Amino acid sequence: MSDARKIAIVTGGGTGLGQACVKQLLADGFKVWSLGLDVEEKIDHPDLVEQHFDITDGKAIAELAGSFEGVDALVNAAGTILHDRREFTNEGFDKVMEVNFRGTQQLCFALEVQLKASRGAIVNFASMWSIFGSAGNPAYSASKGAIESFTRALAASWAADGVRTNAVAPGWVKTRMAVNAMSNPDRAGPILKRIPMARWGEPREVGQVVGFLASPAASYINGVTLPIDGGYAIA
Repeated sequence: MSDARKIAIVTGGGTGLGQACVKQLLADGFKVWSLGLDVEEKIDHPDLVEQHFDITDGKAIAELAGSFEGVDALVNAAGTILHDRREFTNEGFDKVMEVNFRGTQQLCFALEVQLKASRGAIVNFASMWSIFGSAGNPAYSASKGAIESFTRALAASWAADGVRTNAVAPGWVKTRMAVNAMSNPDRAGPILKRIPMARWGEPREVGQVVGFLASPAASYINGVTLPIDGGYAIA
């Protein structure tokens, strides 16, 4: 590939859905910077740069932005969730909001010039909990609802400069975050019964949609949050 190949940045790129996005973008010909604190599967690819990165670190974000002249795709997949009612504490609530929402917001703002220079695309990660309330996870729900609204705002603000901003809202997909539900028959049964497609999603299915939204094939799509849930939200 030539040095003119497109640049993609993926937060949370070492695990779960973020890593599925990294794989898809590499297949689509991007040079990919994968940012995160953990790696599930080691990917050996000449166009992949893996960087240990904390998306709540403002200094690190500023340094990252300064190393690029242009960015063609920014995928904000990094996120966290706390269980056992820890999100019902101020400390727990703040932690989830800081990672899920503020991390996304800070990366977008820091890379505004670079995204506009390349007329790039942003894909943020909302969730099915942007639509429904999670009884055990108020911070996760709030953060994902905020991402959906933030996505619409950036879409309205930056489109005139050539930047498209969209989001995906994954449902029940086979990741570490969903393993507790998938392995508990009392939860898995009702969930699968509600999903019209009657199965769990595969991470690659999310990666493929993100790849589409970052591609010229989605050139007139701006400001949407696309559910990837097998129909769960409409059942």
